[in-house]
Amino acid sequence: MRNEMIVDGLIITTDNAAAIGEKALDQVNVPDRVTAKFAARVALAEQWAAGGQVSAILLHNFSGELHWPRYISGIEELFSELGMKMPPVAGSTESNMETLQSALAVTMIGRKVHVLDEARELQWFVYGEPLTGEAVLTHADRIADLRIVHAALEGKLIERIWPVGSQGIEQEAEKLFGQKMPIASWITKKASGGPATCLLIGVKPTKVQEAQRVFGKYFRPLEE
Repeated sequence: MRNEMIVDGLIITTDNAAAIGEKALDQVNVPDRVTAKFAARVALAEQWAAGGQVSAILLHNFSGELHWPRYISGIEELFSELGMKMPPVAGSTESNMETLQSALAVTMIGRKVHVLDEARELQWFVYGEPLTGEAVLTHADRIADLRIVHAALEGKLIERIWPVGSQGIEQEAEKLFGQKMPIASWITKKASGGPATCLLIGVKPTKVQEAQRVFGKYFRPLEE
């Protein structure tokens, strides 16, 4: 398990963002749709990491009523880019108190549709680079492309993914394998992966060469 919760066969994943958006006191100023898109990206990647398929989304909006449609448009944009049908969305907006900074959470509910291979049976790679804040916008070319990831999962080119969050690649690898791992020297071990800008990707040994060709230059071995 990574961060998902499994209840009665349902896989529940979530991500949040604060002080990122269109309010004057936000620390990172970006369109609201971008904030929601990246929060949804994390929750979706964690569904895939658990072998899940999303069937419903909950949006928790602490920014005010005007922000709701902008957040919805960001989630819609993510699913449109992936060629996936948008699941139904419900949720709640804080409309009684006016907040000074933006805040939202995106929760996804799905069901397990894929059996996951044991981590040690696969070869693991880091796809993308760990980025946070403004770097997510200024170095967009270094971010793991979920369109490629989705196609690779559906086509069985890759077997598993594991998003990298705020604890960095070293800690995520330790979670994945259940012990500290000797990771490659090129890796910045503790740098935050922010909104899952990089992923650990598990590939069967027979498909490594094809995967390297498909994913490109930001697809590098996790171990030396």
